[in-house]
Amino acid sequence: MENHFDVIIIGGGAAGLTAGIYLSRAKLSALILNEGAIGGQMVLTHEIANYPGIENISGYELARNMKAQAQKFGCVIKSNVKISEMNLSEEIKRVVVGGKDVFTSHAVIIATGGKSRTIGAIREDEFKGKGISYCATCDGDFFQDKEIIVVGGGNSAIEEAVSLTKYASKVTVVHQFDHFQALEKYVEEAKNNPKINFIMETKITEFVGVEKLESVKIQNQRTNETTEMKIDGVFIFIGYVPNTEKLNGIVELNEREEIVVDENMSTNVKGVYAAGDSINKRYRQVTTAVADGTIAALSAAEYVNNYKKELSLATSD
Repeated sequence: MENHFDVIIIGGGAAGLTAGIYLSRAKLSALILNEGAIGGQMVLTHEIANYPGIENISGYELARNMKAQAQKFGCVIKSNVKISEMNLSEEIKRVVVGGKDVFTSHAVIIATGGKSRTIGAIREDEFKGKGISYCATCDGDFFQDKEIIVVGGGNSAIEEAVSLTKYASKVTVVHQFDHFQALEKYVEEAKNNPKINFIMETKITEFVGVEKLESVKIQNQRTNETTEMKIDGVFIFIGYVPNTEKLNGIVELNEREEIVVDENMSTNVKGVYAAGDSINKRYRQVTTAVADGTIAALSAAEYVNNYKKELSLATSD
């Protein structure tokens, strides 16, 4: 059947593309369905300098290379589609695109990714990757001896503020409340670091610059007074949102709306796997997404091969 595949992969970021590469190279038919442009969060990264074996590459170029590699092995990729319906509970999985095109498979890998929460300030989208970052591990090294802001007051924000002092000459924590949500031990460590200072009850309202970020406008929440502050970079850590809003009632999600998987990337639904930034895990990097995609693909391949073997035996009987 033209629209039937061994495995359907929902999502075309690092995890989904990796799964497509592994499955196709294993001679299984694989289809990637992606609701946006191929590459996911990866394409928002101006420069990736910690991908093993590659000294330096843009996120867009890495995504393009992964896509080409998957297609070379025979993976079918459909991007900018709208998934309107999913039935994954049956033996044959069913995914409907655009309300009319039906694709079926023996197994499904969900790799829908996620996104960092944004603060909603003016020109935030414009300066993503040009001074604004949501990942200290990815981009900290680019701010060697620079002055930066860290936005947030939870564990991640305070921990990363301390971590970023390895690179930055000065770190200013900007938080909209008069108290932190982070554990006291993390707050004390930050307060004892001479490179870190704090601006409380304040939020960033606008990012300013020409080709890259040059300054921010910050507003005091008590007085409403707005001032402009020159800065080299801003790191935002106010939480992460997995792209799982269409998966409620389809697979098990935890309290953070992340997909619950085991060590084999299996969900609670037989034949359904998940990988990448949409699953329950702590670290979100391109390399961890690639690892997740590899494991999910190997697990799905084993499932499909066993399914075909059992079907063949049943037919021969």
